[in-house]
Amino acid sequence: MASGSESSSPVENDLEKSGTDHVFHDKEEEIEHATPNDESHTSIAQRKAATLSPRLHTVRSHSSQRSYAGADGYTHFNHDDDEKSSHDPSSGDSPDPDSNPFEVKWSGPDDPMSPKSSAWGSDLRKWSIVIILAMSSMCVTCASALYTSTYLQITPYFHISREVATLGLSIFVAGLGLGPMFLSPLSEFYGRRVIYLCAFGMYLIWLIPCALAQNIETMLIARFFDGLAGSAFLSVAGGTIGDMFPRERLSMPMTVYTASPFVGPLVGPVFGGFINYYADWRWSFWTLVIWAGVNWLLIAFFVPETYSPVLLRRKAIKLRKETGDGRWKAPIEVMSRSVTKTVAWSCVRPFQLLFFEQMCLNLCLLSAILLGVLYLFFGAFALVFSHNHNFNLWQQGLTFLGIFVGMVIGTACDPLWRKNYLRLVRNNGGVSEPEFRLPSTILGAVLVPISLFGFGWTTYPWVHWIVPIFFSTIFGIGNIFCFSGIFTFLVECYPLYAASALAANSFARSSFAAAFPLFGTQML
Repeated sequence: MASGSESSSPVENDLEKSGTDHVFHDKEEEIEHATPNDESHTSIAQRKAATLSPRLHTVRSHSSQRSYAGADGYTHFNHDDDEKSSHDPSSGDSPDPDSNPFEVKWSGPDDPMSPKSSAWGSDLRKWSIVIILAMSSMCVTCASALYTSTYLQITPYFHISREVATLGLSIFVAGLGLGPMFLSPLSEFYGRRVIYLCAFGMYLIWLIPCALAQNIETMLIARFFDGLAGSAFLSVAGGTIGDMFPRERLSMPMTVYTASPFVGPLVGPVFGGFINYYADWRWSFWTLVIWAGVNWLLIAFFVPETYSPVLLRRKAIKLRKETGDGRWKAPIEVMSRSVTKTVAWSCVRPFQLLFFEQMCLNLCLLSAILLGVLYLFFGAFALVFSHNHNFNLWQQGLTFLGIFVGMVIGTACDPLWRKNYLRLVRNNGGVSEPEFRLPSTILGAVLVPISLFGFGWTTYPWVHWIVPIFFSTIFGIGNIFCFSGIFTFLVECYPLYAASALAANSFARSSFAAAFPLFGTQML
């Protein structure tokens, strides 16, 4: 138990810690099959992290198989609790004499109320939920970039400069970065479904002022709260997928989900280019309203609650009604944590990591620059392909498919990096180190500058337009490689505070992504 924790709950909460992004999080699951339980081994990064403060000490990378942080970044959960939720008399083991006999737990792996059990739902039902969450996440991030296609129409309509119009992009991304700070810990108290319905409902509502805006002030305010509300699907949704699938089957659904936030900003200009070329700019937002409305209905009817503490609370209520015995309690009902303290810690601890942990700071800075450069492309592509190659608006949107293809290729290479990781573990005596996650980041850090130089040197009118798009594809590959290694390194290096580490990374990335477009035009 971490020193900052006030309670723990018996729930498999390993994916809740991902805060704002869950890219390639399934890599953390491989360690269970690749490493022995060697409690004496620590990595260099973890020994450095241990000096941060008593409240920010880390544990060994391989022990993260069983110990995880809650979404607040300081509450400690034990992964084994779900598996030990009921005593099997046939096993020959004696029940824990210190355990509370009236503590409500799962009755076994086939408990019909447990989302991981086959009795809870078929694979078709679970995959339907994955697709709905992925589409919702893509809808949110699509809104960030689709807005850039409206520049040509809204600048004369609102009588504003291009820089002021760009604020609508920056302030939306700022909302995406701030939202997970409080939405993620709130899901620990009220469950995931309530957060989805409320947050995505607010996301839908705040799209309407964007579509009806008569001045830029209305647009900017609505865009900020739109991003703030939509960020729930970047901080909470990955936990739902982890709730439903066992470790050995988690890889594919998590890959599908984690690709969606990256696909959204790239398909946004594609859709927006066609919409704004053939229709009024307001239809960009009405299209998002329709998309978000359909998704909200799908969430309302087909996405149930999957968070184990909340489900156990429902089970406890049912038991109290059936037995008339008020002693039946779920772990979440006896926790002493307050909502205010949980949210406060989730906001403070990420900055502690950024200020006092050099490795965390450096990796967050790298990922922040990468996302900032990605958002620079929204302005660069418009200038390069409209001025130098005379592309119209929908043709400019199609040029983003180069980065999209690169990210697909980078994602498809994930099995190769997984194989390399397992090889490093075997060569290290079966013990994992967080540094074993970084080879993909090293290669990506080489590919990204090569692609940027190549893109910059081939934007002239006499160079065929396919050449800069080719280099943008390389950028997409390098981008995915870097994020893959950074996220998994932070999760393994700070297993008890992975939520805070990833929240720090999300805040840094969102800050750069919000700021870079504001001065990108002047750099071109």
